Amino acid sequence: VQLQASGGGLVQAGGSLNLSCAASGNIFSINVMGWYRQAPGKQRELVAAITSGGSTNYADSVKGRFTISRDNDKNTVYLQMNSLKPEDTAVYYCNHQAWAFNPSYDYWGQGTLVTVSS
Repeated sequence: VQLQASGGGLVQAGGSLNLSCAASGNIFSINVMGWYRQAPGKQRELVAAITSGGSTNYADSVKGRFTISRDNDKNTVYLQMNSLKPEDTAVYYCNHQAWAFNPSYDYWGQGTLVTVSS
């Protein structure tokens, strides 16, 4: 499975960005796609995740500002980020996994940098 992420960039505080990540290859139909981020000097953390059935999970820090969605026909996950804050600055990584069925079915995108200026 390969993941191709896009959509990062530089934005002012209060602005918006939309990230997308497309999965290709031998995809297991029941899966979870998500976004993680890692800021300099910090550990990677979950931002949001969505199951193939549409259930979502968000980090408390982004609730009400970020929205995750997916298109199962395109094997693509999206992250709409609104009201961005400087503390959202990080490299954002797309993840595609099916841990409940196969712990080794766990794939990561290359990361896309989001920079929010104050």
